[in-house]
Amino acid sequence: MTYETIRYDVKDGVAVMTLSRPEKLNAFTGRMMHEMIEVLDRVDADDAVRALIVTGDGRAFCAGADLSSGASTFDVAAHGDGKKIDYSDDAARDGGGRVTLRIFKLLKPVIAAINGPAVGIGATMTLPMDIRLASDNARIGFVFSRRGIVPEATELPIAEPVDPALAGALEVPVAEPIEPE
Repeated sequence: MTYETIRYDVKDGVAVMTLSRPEKLNAFTGRMMHEMIEVLDRVDADDAVRALIVTGDGRAFCAGADLSSGASTFDVAAHGDGKKIDYSDDAARDGGGRVTLRIFKLLKPVIAAINGPAVGIGATMTLPMDIRLASDNARIGFVFSRRGIVPEATELPIAEPVDPALAGALEVPVAEPIEPE
């Protein structure tokens, strides 16, 4: 299978999913969401895969949502078919939330190799991952708190079971990016 926004490779039982829009700092799009969920489904279905590593191409892990479409980026009605939105349908959930929950449900260990900035959904998607490794170039930011919008995607419901230390840090929304020490 060929993907437009990610790369997927398996070697020696380890799958690697690389977010691959380096010219846009791997900004998250609807297509990326669908491709990531498809890869996560493949990983679960493949008994030869024992673990998954998620990383970013170029100098960023994921710069968050691609905001190039302006105000309509988060307007569900603008992207729909004009029908009434059924909020019980998984398709009504935000894309970042869908990916984050799918990672949470993955049956195999997931390792985040955070090679650069991880902002918004780029940070949130790492929360359900079993291990998060950050390079010296990594910066992690939950920036929607600057806009008074908290929580983003699904960060708080899954943070505590995954990492109690991180969940404690999220009791007060993080407004400034977390810098490596």
